Amino acid sequence: MSQLLNILQETLLLNKLSFHNYPRKGRQLLQHGSCSYPIKSIQLPLQGGLEVVTHVKSSHKEKASLCDGVELEALPHVQTLREFPREELFAKVVMVRFDSTIFLGEKLDWSSQSALRALYTIKFLHESGAKVILVSAWSTKINPKLLAAEAVADILSSVLRLKVAALRCISCNMPLERKDLQKADILLLENLSNYKEEAANCSKFAELLSSEVDIFVNDSFFQSHKILASTVGVARFCYASMAGFSFDESLCQLKKTATTNKKPYIAIIGGGNLNNKAAALQFLASRCDALVFVGLMSFQIIHALGHSVPTNLVELEAQKAALDIVQFAHNKNVLILYPKDFWCVNQHLPKQLEVLPAQGILDGWVPVDLGPSSLDEINSLVTNSKKIIWIGPVKFRSSSPYTGGTSKLAQMLYKQCQCECEITIVGSTACEVIKNESSSVSSFNMLENASAVWEFLKGQKLPGVMALDRAYPFEIDWNVAYCDPSRPLVVDIGSGNGLFIMGMTRKRKDLNFLGLEINGKLVKRCLDSVHQSGITNGYFIETNATSTFRSIVSSYPGELVLLSIECPNPDFNKPEHRWRMMQRSLIEAVADLLASKGKVFLQSDVEAVAMRLKDEFLKYGKGKFHLMHDRYDLVINGNTWLKENPFGIHSDWEQHVIDRGAPMYRLMLSKATGLE
Repeated sequence: MSQLLNILQETLLLNKLSFHNYPRKGRQLLQHGSCSYPIKSIQLPLQGGLEVVTHVKSSHKEKASLCDGVELEALPHVQTLREFPREELFAKVVMVRFDSTIFLGEKLDWSSQSALRALYTIKFLHESGAKVILVSAWSTKINPKLLAAEAVADILSSVLRLKVAALRCISCNMPLERKDLQKADILLLENLSNYKEEAANCSKFAELLSSEVDIFVNDSFFQSHKILASTVGVARFCYASMAGFSFDESLCQLKKTATTNKKPYIAIIGGGNLNNKAAALQFLASRCDALVFVGLMSFQIIHALGHSVPTNLVELEAQKAALDIVQFAHNKNVLILYPKDFWCVNQHLPKQLEVLPAQGILDGWVPVDLGPSSLDEINSLVTNSKKIIWIGPVKFRSSSPYTGGTSKLAQMLYKQCQCECEITIVGSTACEVIKNESSSVSSFNMLENASAVWEFLKGQKLPGVMALDRAYPFEIDWNVAYCDPSRPLVVDIGSGNGLFIMGMTRKRKDLNFLGLEINGKLVKRCLDSVHQSGITNGYFIETNATSTFRSIVSSYPGELVLLSIECPNPDFNKPEHRWRMMQRSLIEAVADLLASKGKVFLQSDVEAVAMRLKDEFLKYGKGKFHLMHDRYDLVINGNTWLKENPFGIHSDWEQHVIDRGAPMYRLMLSKATGLE
């Protein structure tokens, strides 16, 4: 007890100090599905701004899940630019992977919220004092003028109203140098479409792209289903990786498709290739009350229901998948609606149109659009719905001038969205017709690229999302966690079985103890022990503390006086490991949040790991940490270490090492007062 008192006494006797440039309460953390943006406005080339949505509180007891208790691992809660401390952006080099389809079309659509948010990401970083590097891939199919990076830089300069300079370093295989950052407000790297290493996610290419880069911001959500060097590979070489405002909003909208907060919920499904989308259709059937087929897939469903369909409209490889979907929907009591009639064109007389029943399409006639009876049935269903997703085009041929059904469907949805119906539109064709048929698109959730959405609905993890840092998704009610949340806080990262925390809670009733552990089963076991023992000054949270430490601890009302990292997995913490615990972002967060004269206790049974822990804290700790040399009384291989655990409480692994007679490598760091 006296050992711990000696270590913490000077910290606990100090006056309460505010955290280093960081509000003690911190930003509120979000419940899954809610999105908001910094309130501070930035001047844009048009009037209006981004809608600010109130943060939603959520109990800390909730699990990070969606879908009525069904956890969606495909969409973890990731770090976002809006949650990242703005002061930490100053003087940092930030690479932004932007969406070229938003900025580089022949005409920029200022009615698009995606365009506004993408613009806001870049302007926000620039006004925060960051050095911004833009990177993307583009094609002359988007805009014939896009032949060289210099032409793209001119377009971006006009849009952003900042000087954007093209920089040639990829083609020369030359890493970016610090002096290059002074050439303009914002730099643009070369067209990634010209490099096969981009699609191959080449590690050396990703390292070249990210040379001199501190922070990676992905703002190209619709490339997130691909494994690219500029969206996945670069994250490994940057100390923080997060979602930009446009990416963040698209992610929020995607999550909404999986929730069943409003009923009835119907899915309007167009397009073809049912066999490839079978898993996605089953997922929609598990969430929705009705599936409405309006594209080529409808013929596979009609055929599966036992009705006659022209053989040229049947996908033979999709027959089993269609039968499975019909059976799955039947078991779930989900309505399946398919077109009852079609406008058809005579192949021999292209100007001859007739309405034919779905089960009576004559030889030589080809369906080109939804018939009137089909549209009436859809309208009846839409009118009674509270939530709708429309994904895939109403199209029966690769190219068709007949779009009357599509327009009428868009008009139905626009009318229904005025009745507080939540509507998500997916795919460029569907989004375009909604823009043409609606006086305002602000009431719709718009996801213009369907590929990433289909992959998500199939249950696939999106590589561009998984590459980003994690964030803790809920606001913690500290009054529930502790009887007195104003007490000084001790945090143990990688708390394992909780022996250290549990032992400390009994020795020091004047402190609160928090264990952060990535293993959910261990956390549940520890929380059960806390409850059964009646402990009121100890708590455990399941999380990856590497990226969530700041968001969790910054909301604690008292001071952080001690951080403990004990025996991290040596294999998991190799320098090349993407998700190793010791990353610069964690150390900088500790340096910011630890109270003046607060302590950091580090130990491992592997000397190389202990040395790396010490070196990285001293390297990335913003000059705030120093070794407490007076406490070192054990010399091994020329290095001095603490001989004994100063707290007298051993973790489970530490006890195992001691029992086998092996050495432990321990050290203590102290945070400077700010006056030293």
